[in-house]
Amino acid sequence: MDTGRYESPLSERYASTEMQRIFSQDKKFATWRRLWIALAETEMELGLSEDGRPVITQEQIDEMKAHVDDINYDVARAREKEVRHDVMSHVYAYGQQCPKAAGIIHLGATSCYVGDNTDIIIMREALDLIHKKLINVLDRLKKFAQEYKDLPTLAFTHFQPAQPTTVGKRATLWMQEFLMDLEDLEYVRGSLRLLGSKGTTGTQASFLELFDGDDEKVDRIDPMIAEKMGFDGCYAVSGQTYSRKVDTRVVNVLAGIAASAHKMSNDIRLLQHLKEVEEPFEKNQIGSSAMAYKRNPMRSERIASLARFVMVDALNPTVTSSVQWFERTLDDSANKRLSVPEAFLATDGILDLCVNVVDGLVVYPKVIEKHFMAEIPFMATENIMMDAVKNGGNRQELHERIRQLSMEAGKNVKENGQDNNLVDLIAADPGFGLTKEQIEASLRPELYVGRAPRQVEAFLRDAISPVLEKNRDEIGAGTEINV
Repeated sequence: MDTGRYESPLSERYASTEMQRIFSQDKKFATWRRLWIALAETEMELGLSEDGRPVITQEQIDEMKAHVDDINYDVARAREKEVRHDVMSHVYAYGQQCPKAAGIIHLGATSCYVGDNTDIIIMREALDLIHKKLINVLDRLKKFAQEYKDLPTLAFTHFQPAQPTTVGKRATLWMQEFLMDLEDLEYVRGSLRLLGSKGTTGTQASFLELFDGDDEKVDRIDPMIAEKMGFDGCYAVSGQTYSRKVDTRVVNVLAGIAASAHKMSNDIRLLQHLKEVEEPFEKNQIGSSAMAYKRNPMRSERIASLARFVMVDALNPTVTSSVQWFERTLDDSANKRLSVPEAFLATDGILDLCVNVVDGLVVYPKVIEKHFMAEIPFMATENIMMDAVKNGGNRQELHERIRQLSMEAGKNVKENGQDNNLVDLIAADPGFGLTKEQIEASLRPELYVGRAPRQVEAFLRDAISPVLEKNRDEIGAGTEINV
């Protein structure tokens, strides 16, 4: 490691080796070469000729194929210092390895033929990896929700205790948002097309010249290249580049995933503060340099931190798309090199953390029950009142009395730091005609969670299980957290 140079934390700390490989220089430039081969093959197959002689031969194609992966970076770098053009530097370097084909590499194309088509190819492959990791997050959450579908817990509105839910039901709220992200990802991924080979302003004028004005042959170029590169087709129209709206759509999907993960991580951080739920904490992990007893929700905090980066980063492609002048400008290039790969690398790290956290999430039922029982007397007042009416009490009088007793109990909790003694106060009031035992019998937590357990079962059965079954080959991917 060269410790005298800046290294991106995304590579050093957060993103997986698999995602880094997708955005590596080897992947990029090998794809350029595959695209040059696809172009040359297409031109040869369409009969490109000069004075009756073929311009491109199979021997040239074979020579190009023999050097797809052994990229001579030293030659390309030296050439770029001279000509200040990355594509032409690599055309030159490739030609040095393929002397027979040197004259036909990149024939008729502009730089965006390799640059933009490669970007689309790489984004699609990166979306496939994100898809796989999203599936695994949903798979882990399904198991968690199933295990805790019946465990009552306080629900919160405005982070104030509200009508109870279950731990499993809360997890389905996280899952539903990730499921929406998965649907968005699949739609955008399915809509991706190659740029194809459109020429300097998107008119394919250079190819019309190459093929002596033969529109039929020029019409076949893009579909043939797309098929060779594993795509359904190319965008029907473009300037020199594919519309930068494509990058906007892709990174917005990543920002949506980041937002879902952020929401889940926030909930877990708050629950860890309440000591109801705790993220994984390793045997030798240090929570604080000063306070040795601390068990901080470090991984959930990291999810939130990376998620904010991705959500803000999504503005980059949006602005870039909006300021592309006419058929193209070059103020997109430097921004794209940063914003798109880093959005993927960060989202990749986020999802690895999500799998890791959910895999090791610890639930403390006794603490949950304690918090539940401290608040349930307030929430059970209507049931208590109805029981008292059945014993002959007056509904209106009991309502006023229970209001007064609730205020008294609340004061004891907030001002005096005492336990909630509402049950004792009601039991001591002859107007209710209920014993403490009778009141406590109506405080069983499972009586107050409504249809939460059944909702979990239905959601997992109808919404999640079909998705996981459809993508079962992607389930089981492990994750490695670097730090």
